[in-house]
Amino acid sequence: MTLILSLVFFAVLLIALAKYHKRSQSLSKSVFVGLLMGVIYGAAMQGLLSATDIESALEYINIIAAGYISLLKMIIMPLILVSIIGAILKVQNASSLGKISGLSIGVLLATTAVSALIGVAIASLFHLNADDIVKGTQELARGNALEASLASVSTLSIADMIVSFFPGNPFADLAGARPTSTIAVVIFAIFMGLSAVTLTQTKPELGKSFTHFMEVAQNLVTVMVRKVLALTPYGVLALMTKVLASSDLAAIQSLMTFVIASYVGLFIILVMHLVLVALVGVKPWDYLVKTAPALMFAFTSRSSAGTMPLNIETQINRLKNHPGVANFSASFGATMGQNGCAGLYPAMLAVMIAPSVGINPLDPMFIATLVLVVTVSSFGIAGVGGGATFAAIIVLSTMGMPVALAGLLISIEPLIDMGRTAINVSGSMTAGTVTSRVLKLSSDDVDNDLDNGLDKKALS
Repeated sequence: MTLILSLVFFAVLLIALAKYHKRSQSLSKSVFVGLLMGVIYGAAMQGLLSATDIESALEYINIIAAGYISLLKMIIMPLILVSIIGAILKVQNASSLGKISGLSIGVLLATTAVSALIGVAIASLFHLNADDIVKGTQELARGNALEASLASVSTLSIADMIVSFFPGNPFADLAGARPTSTIAVVIFAIFMGLSAVTLTQTKPELGKSFTHFMEVAQNLVTVMVRKVLALTPYGVLALMTKVLASSDLAAIQSLMTFVIASYVGLFIILVMHLVLVALVGVKPWDYLVKTAPALMFAFTSRSSAGTMPLNIETQINRLKNHPGVANFSASFGATMGQNGCAGLYPAMLAVMIAPSVGINPLDPMFIATLVLVVTVSSFGIAGVGGGATFAAIIVLSTMGMPVALAGLLISIEPLIDMGRTAINVSGSMTAGTVTSRVLKLSSDDVDNDLDNGLDKKALS
């Protein structure tokens, strides 16, 4: 009976949110309302239901949460493929593509390096130390699992990581078979686009037919993306309910210092993003308002890759970034240069663990080495939940530190991963905005603002 009542009440929330969404016709407001509903209902479940009842209810609520994430993953590869090919057909200039990709990657890596420095400063300011954390059964088990995972990455060199970017089998990469499949699809799309440009120049009739085909494909995928994104408020409601209801409040309280330190660091990184966009002529408050739906979804979903469709739509339709720039920065940002997961977090862990192995975390040589390792290892980090752990394993093992100590934070991992993911997405949108403004490129194929166009078209 408890399970039935829980699900009935959740269904009532969905219906209420649907009515509000239809009345407001605003994605931003609907996502925010869904977020609040999820927080309140998840907290209510945490306080009123037993652990068994919560687990049973979340099993069904997760159908909407996991289902929405799956729908987003479904449209990622088609969106990247047709958008990049279409952008190249419009640009028809290989040097411009080089500038776009080079500047986007440069901004991502530079901000990741600064994020690592912020991580060092925050960990030192809050006097974080791995020896102060209680090692329970769950933490020890997680540490052993990380030690086992080390074998899979210890032999992975930087050269191997770069080689993994290339699409040996584009069909497998379109199916997302590897962590670096997103970058591989980008490279495949670039070759397809450049080949289409050559075909247009050598055989105009065939080139014209292919261009028309790509226009149809782009419009078709765009409609599909809008229909999926119109479900965002409901996905956010389910995801936030799941996070709040399943959180271990006692463990969070015991590690509250690390949680607070992490969010202070993430806030400083966000300020860095706002400074960068301000330097290229974008008002910081406008940037926050326009990117809010994407950042809120990244926060609740904990998936940089899953947020890519909303990331790209936001860049093109709200920030007015060039479609090619938006696709490049979103694609690269989901697998490299993640400011939160691959920048701040590994650096904070390294500073925490350093004293336990006899290293002075404030030694200039240690800091310089750490920032370099963090920046280089940020290549190829999977843009889904758990990417930060993979980054931490690489950084700690490279620095000669015990990776098992990273397992001490398992109980608060979901809570801090939410903020890290939002900052990852903000970093990729910042890279796209800076690149678009510096190269004087803007969206020349925009329908309507998300709030005025996405919902009405998706609901029609």
